[in-house]
Amino acid sequence: MSDTMTSENPRRKTPWHLWAVGGVGLLWNLLGGFNYYATQTLSADTLAGFDDETRAYFENIPAWFDAAWAIAVWGAVVACLLLLLRKAWAAPLFLGSLLAQLVCVAYAISQNAYSLPDGTTTMIITSVVFVIALGLWLYARAMKDRGVLN
Repeated sequence: MSDTMTSENPRRKTPWHLWAVGGVGLLWNLLGGFNYYATQTLSADTLAGFDDETRAYFENIPAWFDAAWAIAVWGAVVACLLLLLRKAWAAPLFLGSLLAQLVCVAYAISQNAYSLPDGTTTMIITSVVFVIALGLWLYARAMKDRGVLN
């Protein structure tokens, strides 16, 4: 009866992997939060160390891109916390974060950001981030469908 619903407890028992996925996902997304913060607070000295194309890219990022990036990053952090708290809102928040990430990728492609120095590395990292974000959304959705999240 450990994994079935009862009238007294409509939620299923928390599977061990929820703690693993939620915890690792939270750490992963906090790294993204650190990256976001570091990029938002680039100093003039740091920008001076970039080549002209990279510096121009960072100096001309529009506010709507920053907003989408913030939603992608911090939405995923909050979604991981909600997953650990077994809240069903984790799934739609992961989806919103994923969609915001796609907006950021579309902008980066439109600005040829992946052709900048370190562009290949950035593209690989972006792909990994996307796959992990997709996996977290699918996982949260499955846990919601199984009655683990409510």
